Amino acid sequence: MINGKKLLHVTAAALALAASAAAFAQATYPAKPVRWVVGYPAGGGTDFLARTVGAQVSQQLNQPVLVDNRPGAGAIIASENVARSAGDGYTVFSADNGVLVYNPALYKKLPYDAEKDFALVGMMGRSPLIITAAPNAGIADAKALLAALKTSPGKYSIATPGTGSPHHLALELFQREAGVSMLHVPYKGGAPALQDLMGGQVALMMLDLPSGVSAVKAGKVIPLLAMSAERVPQLPNIPTAKELGFASVEAYTWQGLVTPAATPKEVQARLGTELQKAMAEPGVRQKLYDAGWEARPADATEMTRYTDAERKKWHALIKARDIKLD
Repeated sequence: MINGKKLLHVTAAALALAASAAAFAQATYPAKPVRWVVGYPAGGGTDFLARTVGAQVSQQLNQPVLVDNRPGAGAIIASENVARSAGDGYTVFSADNGVLVYNPALYKKLPYDAEKDFALVGMMGRSPLIITAAPNAGIADAKALLAALKTSPGKYSIATPGTGSPHHLALELFQREAGVSMLHVPYKGGAPALQDLMGGQVALMMLDLPSGVSAVKAGKVIPLLAMSAERVPQLPNIPTAKELGFASVEAYTWQGLVTPAATPKEVQARLGTELQKAMAEPGVRQKLYDAGWEARPADATEMTRYTDAERKKWHALIKARDIKLD
């Protein structure tokens, strides 16, 4: 039988060993390449952000950061993969508001728990949702848009990358607050929706700038209205919904970095430090700006606060509009 004094010695030794192991893991991390999971296809806005920031993080860690694209089911496939991965610091994930905020309210069952399966590392970037028009739609600006929607409720078709996407939910928010209605046309992805917008098959589209920055610059689509707190730096002439009197209409697509929940706290902290350092690099910020992103670095604490506020806001909307995906 172990007496009290011996038990104290054993406990102290165990704690010292655990602390030593944690310190060793932190000192030697990373000892091999890091896998950066992206829940969308290569070439898209999320992929670009991950590769741009990941390349800088790779330089800082002196280890390869390998992007692993696992598209499908609104990033649910990738989310499950990460949730079931080893929490050893060698798997990170570009988790967006679909993964962390919307999906848990849209689906009765998910193969991951957004609040329990991931450790939040930090925010990276965001892009406000923008209502855009086809060149042949006959709508040149935001005032013309509102006039057309008020005069002809339900007439104008508006594309989104899919039901339950940030774009769709931004549309629902705008319709509710502006007191208008449009014909929602959900696509299977942003690329085909944008293609039909440019071709005039749909009149309008709820667009995130990283997906359509080239089309906007080329004048192939007409940006009308931004759902941001302030004007979009890349589109300074486009008014915000707030400017037109809809103060609560604010909606973005946003990206943060997470790891499996079991990842050691010391490694989470190291990744958070490296992420913030990468996001502060002028070259990284310029690349993101040129691609339509707004760099929005924030640490794990701020990301947690922001995510919680987003859940409260959007879960209420999803319930009020009775939006379900299963």
